[in-house]
Amino acid sequence: MASNIANIAKIPELRRRVIFTLALLAIYRIGVFITVPGVDRQVMKNIMRASSGSFLGLFNMFSGGALEQLSIFALGIMPYISASIILQLLTVVIPALDQLQKEGEQGRRKINQYTRYGTIGLSLVQGFFIARWLEGSGSGGFAQFGSVVLNPGLGFDLMTMLTLTTGTAFIMWLGEQITERGIGNGISLIIFAGIVAQFPDAMVRLFQKSATQGDLTVFELFLIGGIVVGVIAAIIFFERGQFRIPVQYAKRVVGRKIYGGQSTHLPLKINVAGVIPPIFASSILLFPAQIAGFVQSSWMQRAADVLNPGDWRYNVLYVALIIFFCYFYTAVTFNPVDVADNLKKYGGFIPGIRPGKKTAEYIDRVLTRLTFGGALYISAVCVLPTIMQQKFKVPFYFGGTSLLIVVGVALDTVQQIESHLITRNYDSVIGPKGPRIRGRSTRPR
Repeated sequence: MASNIANIAKIPELRRRVIFTLALLAIYRIGVFITVPGVDRQVMKNIMRASSGSFLGLFNMFSGGALEQLSIFALGIMPYISASIILQLLTVVIPALDQLQKEGEQGRRKINQYTRYGTIGLSLVQGFFIARWLEGSGSGGFAQFGSVVLNPGLGFDLMTMLTLTTGTAFIMWLGEQITERGIGNGISLIIFAGIVAQFPDAMVRLFQKSATQGDLTVFELFLIGGIVVGVIAAIIFFERGQFRIPVQYAKRVVGRKIYGGQSTHLPLKINVAGVIPPIFASSILLFPAQIAGFVQSSWMQRAADVLNPGDWRYNVLYVALIIFFCYFYTAVTFNPVDVADNLKKYGGFIPGIRPGKKTAEYIDRVLTRLTFGGALYISAVCVLPTIMQQKFKVPFYFGGTSLLIVVGVALDTVQQIESHLITRNYDSVIGPKGPRIRGRSTRPR
């Protein structure tokens, strides 16, 4: 790993991609501290500290602390993720979108365009509810902190909606640029950068609780550290884990030579979906929770209590959505029928399984069981640390969801860097005019 990092500087293209990615992430972090016009940021900080364990804390985590700063990026990337979920679900029920998805690059661009339109629409709706909530915060449960809005009214509502929607559109553009011209998945890296940026503050608050307030003993601090290290180790183990299906290639006789006959394997990851399920599940739960928390009515407040991250009903819904998106995203990204057809095309088969339909059914059966195990692993990592938070009052950023996203995105990014290095080394051996490795001369001596 250390050697791979050192080799990044030796490859110009990879170096440019890494620098480009870091530059755009730096721009994103600078934008987090640009405040929406007409608000008191200090009052909002006090409100966020008083509600760190609620859905506001979760929303603030995914926005990289932008909600606490009342930044132009306060909505974060969640409207884009919500729009992506809606489009992917609609492709299952609307044949026209499903056909569009199968049209290759042109169809993908069209669906991306629809996703952008949906992002703008959701941003306007969420921006309106945030503006109304900010105006009513001075007379609600946070009245002791004062009013967040300096001059409430229609002008503030329109300004906030426009500012937050523009901020989300800019983040969406940054993510797409990182994916195309940088390294790694841009949207995941933006969420990753926002969570990692909050870790130092969370560490300071954790040690303040131990040193000044005396809420945590030294033993409890070591216990928390051990649990965090154990969770990280479990994430790395499962994310790297594979189930290998043996594949045998039949021998082919061409003239006087025999080709094929080698044995290999088909690797299936335990967690094919990666960090997408918890991100999608959190986004789905955040949207109604945000509206319920920002609307001042009794039944909406009850809905907000149900969708509070500390409530058992929230955990049940969260686990159910994680399992659903594990199967859904795996079905979207991995097609056993195509894999079976490719094996049959090149003369490969699974020992004891007939090529074609039977092979597809076997791969699908194995993948279903692996996905179930992967879904249980993700659910355990995301939910069980909540008990630690409630027991020891640990800052929210040490939750399982944040650790899973940080470790998962880091592993995916490192894997992409390694792929670039392997491709570069392969190209240097092959060269533009063919292989550089020469065989023994066949000329008579």
